[in-house]
Amino acid sequence: MPRGKPRTAPDEFTVITLCGSMRFRREFERLDAELTLTGHVVLTPAALAPSRDLDAEERAWLGRVHLQKVSMADEVLVVNVGDHVGESTRREIDHARSLGVAVSYLEPHAAADDADG
Repeated sequence: MPRGKPRTAPDEFTVITLCGSMRFRREFERLDAELTLTGHVVLTPAALAPSRDLDAEERAWLGRVHLQKVSMADEVLVVNVGDHVGESTRREIDHARSLGVAVSYLEPHAAADDADG
């Protein structure tokens, strides 16, 4: 769970952005509620209906919106159920690291090129 040093002032809430595949929608919902109830501001990917087909432009737009959520975070929590980390999530992790945002993982992460693993 979150372990990084917050970038916010001590009297402000820590902002945590959840990243990962929306196939783990229930885990996102659980974490959003749990982290909010423990005093965090939680930013999540857009929860669109699974049946909704997105075109390339919509996917790109949503990707940019989520990268902005990563930029606003004190910490990114990767929802890596079964250690699944897809291409979009890797891009979000790289973006967080480039900004100095702490990255943690819901489950132990085994990627060899991952210093936070």
